Amino acid sequence: MVSHTEVLSEVQRQPAEIRYGEELERLGARDDAPRPPGWKLSARAVRRFILGDDKLNVSRKFYGDDPLVDRAIVSLMSSQGLMLVGEPGTAKSMLSELLAAAVSGSSGLVVQGSAGTTEDHIRYAWNYALLLAEGPSEKALVPSPVLTAMRDGRIVRVEEITRCPPEIQDALISILSEKTLAVPELGADCAVAARPGFNIIGTANLRDRGVHEMSSALKRRFNFETVRPIEDPAFERELVLRQLAERLGPAGIKVTGEAEIADLLVQTFQDLRTGRTREGASLNRPDAVMSTAEAVNVLHAAALDAAFLADGRMTGAHVARQIQGVILKDSAEDGKRFKAYIDHIIKERAGKSGAWRDFYQAARALKLV
Repeated sequence: MVSHTEVLSEVQRQPAEIRYGEELERLGARDDAPRPPGWKLSARAVRRFILGDDKLNVSRKFYGDDPLVDRAIVSLMSSQGLMLVGEPGTAKSMLSELLAAAVSGSSGLVVQGSAGTTEDHIRYAWNYALLLAEGPSEKALVPSPVLTAMRDGRIVRVEEITRCPPEIQDALISILSEKTLAVPELGADCAVAARPGFNIIGTANLRDRGVHEMSSALKRRFNFETVRPIEDPAFERELVLRQLAERLGPAGIKVTGEAEIADLLVQTFQDLRTGRTREGASLNRPDAVMSTAEAVNVLHAAALDAAFLADGRMTGAHVARQIQGVILKDSAEDGKRFKAYIDHIIKERAGKSGAWRDFYQAARALKLV
């Protein structure tokens, strides 16, 4: 028989509790602080898991606003849910996964919000073959991730909640308020009460405002935290290089020159994201999402280009060719804005280093407009 761990070792992306399983074990073995009811780790150990602990050889996984992590942990200990909002690519989903893995030992209870999300995804559904044969019963009931989390005392994640229709969102109101879910089909008094450790982490994309705005009643059941882009270039560089190593390592892919190219990439993304270069020049910011997540995707693609279509040495040209897929996602005007950035800012930097020169020469050849 093949174990669950062996199967997960062969998938493209393992959940956080598997990727960082050894770290969680070390933290648990040394964790002598009081643990909230139902939690696998103490609040202090959860913080160490996310922000790192050099003494225990636990890596930092979230970069940016450390106090936000503290507030998020406190929210999960309270009677309120936790709502992480922000621009796309600011690691909202990653933070929710890390929190669920550390608090509950698993991050797999997820409701993915979309126009197709139904009340069954929030409450429960039925195995209709059993329902017709035997009538309503525990055996015929198909629990949602939310109901499973309530029964087990675990964290459930509701991703992109504002993509769900309002009536589906509002199914969470009584769950968050009463911590119970009625199942009237099994009897007038039948209800599932949440065990200690249960809570909900929601995420919402600020660019989805106006799609399906959350009701004020639902908002009151959540503590809101805004996850902002990483402002410190050194932090962002460290993160993108770490993410690159995690993506390339399992496949045995090796490249050289990635540190210098990460510097170039992070500087480019920070310039375009903020609308101001490190030299102080103002830019027309593109509409495209110049997030850290997109920077990781570009660096990964550039590494694959170097490894499989060149000699394994990463250059600025590899980044220039791959960044086009980010710049031209949202608006045709973004191509013109990026071309102006190339013609004025990158051209000046091209005379100062080989990486910027390679980037400039390859970027000039792109068809951006």
